[in-house]
Amino acid sequence: MTSKKTSAIFFAILAALLFGISSPVSKLLLTKISPTMMAALLYLGAGLGMCVVRLLNHRQGTEVKEARITQKDFPYVLAMIILDIAAPVFLMVGLTLSSAAHASLLGNFEIVATSLIALLIFQESIGKRLWAALALITLASIILSVEDLSSFTFSLGSLFVLLSCICWGFENNCTRKLAIKDPMDIVILKGFGSGLGALFLALFLKETLSGIGYILGALMLGFVAYGLSIFFYVRAQRELGAARTSAYYALAPFIGVGLSFAIFREMPNASFLVALGIMIAGAYLASSEDHAHLHEHPAITHEHRHSHKDPHHSHSHPNSFAGEHSHVHTHMPLAHSHHHTPDIHHGHIH
Repeated sequence: MTSKKTSAIFFAILAALLFGISSPVSKLLLTKISPTMMAALLYLGAGLGMCVVRLLNHRQGTEVKEARITQKDFPYVLAMIILDIAAPVFLMVGLTLSSAAHASLLGNFEIVATSLIALLIFQESIGKRLWAALALITLASIILSVEDLSSFTFSLGSLFVLLSCICWGFENNCTRKLAIKDPMDIVILKGFGSGLGALFLALFLKETLSGIGYILGALMLGFVAYGLSIFFYVRAQRELGAARTSAYYALAPFIGVGLSFAIFREMPNASFLVALGIMIAGAYLASSEDHAHLHEHPAITHEHRHSHKDPHHSHSHPNSFAGEHSHVHTHMPLAHSHHHTPDIHHGHIH
């Protein structure tokens, strides 16, 4: 058990590290690749890479049965793909207009966008601790985005990064509707759907590919930062749970900041350091969100990977399963109070 938890913590930190390198390395590649083409290559790299991982798992016989995406999931899949075309394009444009450190730190605004969209559209509720986190992250984002304090003008690059966070906030809420499905299917769909969509957009804008080394670099970055990062995150979450995995993954923007300073040798100014301190406090409050309250689970029949170690899966069936497995099962209505964070059965945010 201790060994499994240690491995899970390693996977969670590795997921944060892999995603953290995305902005600074993208900044380097954008010197030769246009923003829309870069977004296309990142997602195509994720899709192609995860197809290779799936093939290797299949050949080694280590593939685990998961719930597949069905026709009724199509609206969420389509929305996810469209948003995953827009978000990285906005981010790549923002990176061309601002420093990689600013873009990395502003990535925390995705927490604000995801939470407020869940509140306003999906009627979720937000508790005091998370409200405090959202306020701190928003304040830090404003400090980072203000270009001239005397006239209170905003940096155009920062605004594009914030737009990408808003798109990913909507996308997170769509993807959450697919949370019980096979995560590798989701990454592959994101990769090819969003990658091809961005590629067609880049060709429409008459953007061209140049430099095979940069192209391969972008594809590899997409596989590592977008594909493997999600893959390791899901592996960690299944052992550690949503709260602890999120806490480790919250390191990602700050890893990006540190790597950006190491690569580009840019010294942070006073306003950046103030924003950094505020952002650290906000990210900590958001990632450590944990609460207990009385809540109800309605009756529902669905399929997803699960084990019988929690109160939501106390059902029985003819076949005996010692570990995780996937099959169609029914949850009976249940009302109880316990500590939890948003996950498959606790989709709401408090």
